[in-house]
Amino acid sequence: MGFNFTVMTADIDERAIRRENPEDLVMALAEAKVVVHEGVIREKPSSEEEARLFIKGYSRAPACTVGSVMVTNLKTGLKKGGWDKAEVYFHPIPDDVIESLIKEGTVFKVAGGLLVEHPLTSPLVEAMVGSIDSVMGLPKDLTRALINEVL
Repeated sequence: MGFNFTVMTADIDERAIRRENPEDLVMALAEAKVVVHEGVIREKPSSEEEARLFIKGYSRAPACTVGSVMVTNLKTGLKKGGWDKAEVYFHPIPDDVIESLIKEGTVFKVAGGLLVEHPLTSPLVEAMVGSIDSVMGLPKDLTRALINEVL
């Protein structure tokens, strides 16, 4: 993006911080991304059964990602934050693809087990509302705007 920056991550238990509204939750977590499916906030899947349920569900209804960005000017201390949403619509996801994703294990490391960029799932993306960088967790346009606000 053309900026020199330092990434600072919080060492927190995300499951200990709860909010009903996904926008409020990501701002409370600051620099987080959550997946919302059929009105329910989804964390990282905790079991194969949960991962299977999550991924299969994306065949019937879109996954919505809600992510936040917090930037701080380390010289002035000025902080600005915001959130961004994106929606991902999938074609039906075959059971063999779901089982391969679970066996591989990456789905357990991401919110909602959602992997739009994976070679097995990217061909199954029917449509996306919003940007891929927002789905992946760092909305570039929002980040750029917030950096410019704190400079």
